[in-house]
Amino acid sequence: MKQKFSTKWVSSKQPRKQRKYRANAPLHIKRKFMSVNLTKELRKKYGKRNFSIHKGDSIKIMRGEFKGKKGKIEMVDIGNLRVRIEGIYRTKKDGTKVSVYFTPSNLQINELNLEDSKRKKALERKTVVKDKIDNKNVSKSSPVDKTSKDDSVSANSKNEKPKFKPLPKDKKQGEEK
Repeated sequence: MKQKFSTKWVSSKQPRKQRKYRANAPLHIKRKFMSVNLTKELRKKYGKRNFSIHKGDSIKIMRGEFKGKKGKIEMVDIGNLRVRIEGIYRTKKDGTKVSVYFTPSNLQINELNLEDSKRKKALERKTVVKDKIDNKNVSKSSPVDKTSKDDSVSANSKNEKPKFKPLPKDKKQGEEK
């Protein structure tokens, strides 16, 4: 198998190909894999389901040995697609503490770190687009527009020919006998 990353690859049911895609992907694509679920409150507030994770975000662990624990992101490792959380350690036999790494799919963001201006703009961009779409839908669904559309539809339906052509008389008589 080739080791290069294929831009033409779309998807596969085979786990080996999925792992190969994730392992050989360039960093700008791996960054997209580092998005994490938002809580219901944040979803309503920002109009997004998930968002890329950054250092300083408050998160909750949803799966695994540390399920239910909360903490802040200490480090984001894009190359290996993993995250380290402050205050969560595993003790070795000799008594030393080792930090535990998590995959972003097992986490949920409780609070966003909005110190970065680009990150704020990314959140606002989604809400602005959503507001514009809502305004267009409201203007299209005004009661004046509905009546005019209904009148034009009914006028067109009166002038249209029937969908099915009637059979010639000879064939009708032959079928009845």
